[in-house]
Amino acid sequence: MKIPEPQPFAPEWAEPDPGLLRPIRPLAPRLPLHNVFGSRIGSWIEKSAEAKGAPADYVMGTLLATVGALIGNARWASPWPGWLEPPVIWIMNIGRPSSGKSPAMDAVIEPLRIAEQALRKAALAERVAWNETSEVAKIVEHVWKDEVRAAAKARETPPEMPVACYIEPKPHVPRLVVNDATIERMGVILSEQPRGVLLMRDELAGFIENFGRYSSSAGGDRSFYIEAYGGRGYSVERLGRDPVTIDRLSIGILGGIQPDRLKSVLFKSDDDGLIARFLPIWPDPVPLCRPKSLVGQGLIEEMVEKILGLNLVPNAQGHLTPVILPFEESACSLMDDFRLSVRERETVAEGLMLSFLGKLPGVAARLALILAYMDWATQRGPEPHVILASHFARAVLLVDGYFVPMTARAYAGSSATKRDRDARRLVEIIRLQGWKTFSSREVMRLDRTGLATSAELDPILAVLEQGDCIRAVGPPAKASVGRPSRKYIVNPAVYDSET
Repeated sequence: MKIPEPQPFAPEWAEPDPGLLRPIRPLAPRLPLHNVFGSRIGSWIEKSAEAKGAPADYVMGTLLATVGALIGNARWASPWPGWLEPPVIWIMNIGRPSSGKSPAMDAVIEPLRIAEQALRKAALAERVAWNETSEVAKIVEHVWKDEVRAAAKARETPPEMPVACYIEPKPHVPRLVVNDATIERMGVILSEQPRGVLLMRDELAGFIENFGRYSSSAGGDRSFYIEAYGGRGYSVERLGRDPVTIDRLSIGILGGIQPDRLKSVLFKSDDDGLIARFLPIWPDPVPLCRPKSLVGQGLIEEMVEKILGLNLVPNAQGHLTPVILPFEESACSLMDDFRLSVRERETVAEGLMLSFLGKLPGVAARLALILAYMDWATQRGPEPHVILASHFARAVLLVDGYFVPMTARAYAGSSATKRDRDARRLVEIIRLQGWKTFSSREVMRLDRTGLATSAELDPILAVLEQGDCIRAVGPPAKASVGRPSRKYIVNPAVYDSET
């Protein structure tokens, strides 16, 4: 009788859960450009993107953030009494280097900077005249003080301060867009410029990751910008100087980020709603081609000029306030339906996606206001005084048909629960260490956040076991101190699926 030769043990494996190996990233949605923006603005966006060799999506997002910041606190939307929304929009353009993010943003920002230069030139001329008046006032005040001292010495009635001593506040040099500023500096700008401002960053990752760097307490920058999204009042404390008080803190944000940096930002993010305030845009790259036609800047220049003509209005106390645009009744009905649809989606969403969905009714109201003023700024007709159902319907089309699926694409792998995110992190650690077998104690020795103790690690190991990524081998090993360690073997497909 022939005794069979022993065969090496090779366990049979099921296919591992692909969601634990790498996020399944949805395809980029199609941008409903002309249905949302109309033929004139839609064509300008397309031609501008073509001229820059970039997807139209980036130009579109830049235009929304820019127009929203230009309107700023001059006009707010109100679906119904008690609900106010400023037109503040935060845009995150996602793409690899050379995907066209920066050139696409330039298509909108360059005309904005030209408009800013003209405003600054006029303001600087006013400041020169003010400086001359200020110097005269100082001399007159000095003479007057001498006269007051002489009158006091002679026990005579002192003269009244001359009118020439009183001067207007120093003229403010306007800023339509800023690239970098501390919280203290932003506070000064916005205290003098009640409309608001646009903050543009070529790379958003560093901006987000450095929150708290200049603040006196951790998270100070995060709280500042969270308030800046809602147009709420804010007081900026300054060391050794009086605080700066801002009635309505409104800052639009625009910038780019690379996919790898996005992943880092999303995984490190606290769920305080800051990241969920950004509307992510991650289109597919466009083929390289020579532009078929030239694109002029007349449309965007016309839009900027008209919107800058909008002013805040003084209230009974003399404070500058926004003009409020209410929703017409049919637009309110559409908002009711939209809120119900969002609530249904919230019941099955988790993590960052849940936070994002909760902000959609407000985002849609803001976009409706922006679309109404984009129409007005590029067409003949009176300024809008209400938000029409047509404005809101187009905003919902953009939100539901584009931004929701685009956010699912951007959040893929990070909108899951913390447990699933930690499970993916453990898979990455296994790959990095090159483990074919490992023990729970080896993982804990790495001292990784969320995986450093048995209480943290055991549920994550269970997730990987259930997902057929690993398998426990034998009983737990006895330990002289602490809880016993358990050995695991790794499904080879974990490495086959590595990208």
